[in-house]
Amino acid sequence: MNNCEYQQIDPQALSTPTPTPTLPPRPAVEEERTRRKWEVFPGKNRFYCDGRFIVAQQSGVLPLTLGLILVTTVLFFVFDCPFLVKHLTVFIPAIGGVLFVFVVTSLLQTSFTDPGILPRATPDEAAYIEKQIDDSGSSTYRPPPRTKEVMINQQVVKLKYCFTCKMFRPPRTSHCSLCDNCVERFDHHCPWVGNCVGKRNYRFFYTFIVSLSFLTAFIFGCVATHLALRAQGGRGLIFALQESPLVICFFSVWSILGLSGFHTYLVASNLTTNEDIKGSWSGKSGAEDPGNPYSYNNIITNCCSVLCGPMPPSLIDRRGFVPVEESLQTVSTEMELPMLAAKKEINVVGGPTPSQLPPLLCLAGSLPSTSWLEV
Repeated sequence: MNNCEYQQIDPQALSTPTPTPTLPPRPAVEEERTRRKWEVFPGKNRFYCDGRFIVAQQSGVLPLTLGLILVTTVLFFVFDCPFLVKHLTVFIPAIGGVLFVFVVTSLLQTSFTDPGILPRATPDEAAYIEKQIDDSGSSTYRPPPRTKEVMINQQVVKLKYCFTCKMFRPPRTSHCSLCDNCVERFDHHCPWVGNCVGKRNYRFFYTFIVSLSFLTAFIFGCVATHLALRAQGGRGLIFALQESPLVICFFSVWSILGLSGFHTYLVASNLTTNEDIKGSWSGKSGAEDPGNPYSYNNIITNCCSVLCGPMPPSLIDRRGFVPVEESLQTVSTEMELPMLAAKKEINVVGGPTPSQLPPLLCLAGSLPSTSWLEV
């Protein structure tokens, strides 16, 4: 067997020539300009079609809602419509089809429309607000105030400070804990539509539940007529029930009608679900009834204000381009984690100490991490 000669390698000799890690190639300016703002959006939302559609991150119930509406309508057209067309009128399928299209369209508009999300304060805006809070206090330390009072229709309204968005919330604005956004004229977060309901999509939500009430009531009335005609034929009610399985509408129509009635009351009073539950203007919270400062004291005017006003523009500009400077900062942030991982791996295997690493790796942990809406 041949003799094998081994030579011991000095670890210090290997650590002397420390190669400088090469940085990934910097993207071209043209590529950086194509980065959309929805790609760095800080809220818990999902975007589709290059940011044109926005839904909540937890939108798994929306397919269930669509499925229930679709299955109920299909069963109605299969089991009830042929009999009713033959014995009553041919307009029944047409009416059902129009209501179905109206319901689905309103549901999709509610689900994929920006509900009125407010952009988070920029670092400069947050610093300015914090400076105002500090200047308003005394020389001794005290916690910063969380509210600010403004006058609306000769009535004092308190604005709460949002520590996530770093700003005082405008009137009727609330922070949704599921979507992690401040929503203007926040009504509630509806899992059935997979989105928050706010200033920009409340009219679509109200149209959805009202049209769904009409569709459910129409199907229930047609099913009841079908059963009555079948029973008069001498076959009995049990056989008629077997021929029309959509009697389940009897149990769902009341809850949907009740929901529509509740939101009709809110629209007529110019209230939101959030305000009604908290009793902000009705004295439910224990305080004296201050009256609703947003109501016009007229049902027709309130309805027109909520449902027929001009559509406000979206404020988050989700399809806008990220500026080049902020895009470079985002690229630096994406480089931070791989650099820290490489540094940790070198220290674990007994390589050079942090003092022997190139300055870029040593400063990796102090790179700024900002985006267009982060504060």
